[in-house]
Amino acid sequence: MTYRAPLQDLVFSLRLAAGREALEADGLYADLAGGLAEQTLAEAARFAEGQLLPLDREGDRIGARFADGAVITAPGWREAYAQWRAGGWNAIAADPDFGGMGLPALLNAACTEIWNAANISFALCPLLSHGGVEALESHASDALKETYLGKIVSGEWTATMNLTEPQAGSDLALLRTRAARHPDGSYRLTGQKIFITYGEHDLADNIAHLVLARLPDAPAGVKGISLFLVPKFLPDASGAFTRRNDVRCAGIERKLGIHASPTCTMIYEDAAGFLIGEENNGLACMFTMMNNARLSVGLQGVALAERATQAALAYARERRQGRAPGASETSAIVEHPDVARMLLTMASLTAAARAICFETAASIDRARRDADPARAREADERASLLTPVAKAFSTDIGNDVTSLAVQVHGGMGYIEETGVAQLMRDARICAIYEGTNGIQAIDLAGRKLAMSGGARARREIDDMRAIARESGEAALAEAVEALAQASEHMARAMKDAPAQGLAGATPYLRLFALARGGTLLEKGAKLARRENDPNAKRYETLSRFFAKNVAVAAPGLARMVMEGAESVTDARAALGS
Repeated sequence: MTYRAPLQDLVFSLRLAAGREALEADGLYADLAGGLAEQTLAEAARFAEGQLLPLDREGDRIGARFADGAVITAPGWREAYAQWRAGGWNAIAADPDFGGMGLPALLNAACTEIWNAANISFALCPLLSHGGVEALESHASDALKETYLGKIVSGEWTATMNLTEPQAGSDLALLRTRAARHPDGSYRLTGQKIFITYGEHDLADNIAHLVLARLPDAPAGVKGISLFLVPKFLPDASGAFTRRNDVRCAGIERKLGIHASPTCTMIYEDAAGFLIGEENNGLACMFTMMNNARLSVGLQGVALAERATQAALAYARERRQGRAPGASETSAIVEHPDVARMLLTMASLTAAARAICFETAASIDRARRDADPARAREADERASLLTPVAKAFSTDIGNDVTSLAVQVHGGMGYIEETGVAQLMRDARICAIYEGTNGIQAIDLAGRKLAMSGGARARREIDDMRAIARESGEAALAEAVEALAQASEHMARAMKDAPAQGLAGATPYLRLFALARGGTLLEKGAKLARRENDPNAKRYETLSRFFAKNVAVAAPGLARMVMEGAESVTDARAALGS
């Protein structure tokens, strides 16, 4: 099974999200003018296809190994990571003051899709480091930045996120890891963390663990959580980081997928740590890292969906079975209408999810780059609104599309040799980690919908409505109106009957994504027609298919939101509760 980065689609999606004027020499994305975006993505594709992709199957087969307290990564991992570092890929979006390139989040999003499509198990390591860089840039003291940021930005060191404990998964109020103040101004952490991605490995000389813990006098609940940086190695008398801290990996998990990514149990035994931000404000600091990771995980869903679509389409063009309607001889299965429907479903879902993720990244860029404070605030709110949709919808369709890839392959998909079974296994975690998709739906319905008194969501719907109206596509217009009605209902329900609002949150997020994804596909098709893009016909086909075969589910989802929630809240007895 091969993968080729869809460079034309990535560049087109980037341009669509950025806006044509923004990519001009005096625009918001002036640093991408003159072909820099195209050149960067072409180089990213060469590295991913040439170095990361060949390691993916072997990494899945052998996986990371744990021996004598150490993690040994899969064959070729160390060499690939050294090349990754040498290429400067870790530094794309980081602050130039700490060795970063300062390039847009939108460009980094496109690169993130490429890395994860080629080898998600490898890409998880820098994904966490990118989030750590954002958290440190936003909240760490100057001293911590000076010591750690440059090393993490360069990839010489890596970063992790330590939240989960055996009794505290999504409910961080239950965490028990303790932090005690030390006379030298540092802290000492004691506790256990589980499911820590790349918590131990042999790729880098040091690992900066970002750890949530509770001080002895902390308030109860999430308001009493602090964030600390706990390095694997501490400086010795000469200043070199050679002194082992009291943190260790106790083992790694055996998992359904992402076998080459070590998922570690971490033990902290009076380990030295350094406060990030203020005491008891750790969750706010960690959310900087988590929001970055949520968009990146959404892009993982897009990446695996893209790779699965490529594999299924290649197989369907080669595999010959039966006679398609009107054929006089055995046909390639791509000619059979039901197989074509599956392939178009896969391609259109992937394109819609990519469009939503890129819009989210572009809003992050505008929030950081726009000189007008009001426009920057507006962009920041839009990024907040779209982030749970980008994460949840994209990882949901990652599961849908990789499953369809197995279906297109038939029995050949169910065995490991073709590789699509691995994609389905790898994709399954994406809807779970960095906040389950149910939590994303609750975030959208309970917090983001209410931003600015609901005005931000209404502006987003107005934008969708304008696109749908101009398209003349009835199914798209119906989807947007279904979202508008369900949004009004959800806003009332979250105030007056929150249990019913929560029961409808997941179908509400799917409805939102279908309306937003469908209108972005239509917007892209219109842009492609106007610019005589060589792929204009394909973009029009995907937009039309999505409207008539995917977005048509919107009215039913709206009924689930507005009428179905009570059947959930009233049925607890059937579940034995």
